[in-house]
Amino acid sequence: MMRLILASQSAGRRAVLAQAGIVHQAMSAACDEEVEKARLRAQGVDAAGLALGLAEAKALSVSNQDKGALVLGCDQTLALDDGTQFDKAPDMAALAAQLAVLSGRTHVLHAAMAIAYDGAIIWRHVEPARMTMRPLSAQFIDAYLEAEGPDLLSGVGGYRIEGRGIQLFEQIEGSHFTIIGLPLLPLLAYLRDAGVIAQ
Repeated sequence: MMRLILASQSAGRRAVLAQAGIVHQAMSAACDEEVEKARLRAQGVDAAGLALGLAEAKALSVSNQDKGALVLGCDQTLALDDGTQFDKAPDMAALAAQLAVLSGRTHVLHAAMAIAYDGAIIWRHVEPARMTMRPLSAQFIDAYLEAEGPDLLSGVGGYRIEGRGIQLFEQIEGSHFTIIGLPLLPLLAYLRDAGVIAQ
């Protein structure tokens, strides 16, 4: 049976795969994400293209080290409807400012996956989720950040939808798995076709 490697040490993505019964290894991607972002943005890609380009770069960086395995790279971007993109906040003060900007507005999360084999991309998928935040008071943002802590900085949105982060929203359009960064149903379909999991 074909081996599957996740090109990430993300505990969240590893848990999703494990809970779905997907046997896999995890390896850290060796690519420099900031360099890749700068290269892709210089090409004028939109938020969906940026997510996909980063997912491909991560998959390829591990695939070039480990031949004969399917390597899954993932990434997620966030953008407002006007195209304004957000990166992960560097600190809690920046995250508070980001949440204030997102407050009362709709943004789109683009979750991308790419699979590489022997140094070539053989499958890719990007899926959006539209997230409408309710208006947030400064007091609520401060209390939310204090309760959740700096772990929030690991996600581009600064929230964990599976926990207290659900309180930030008034409407969500899209898969739960897309929101947490791993659109699972299309991935499972591909893994069945590829013989990684049973049909």
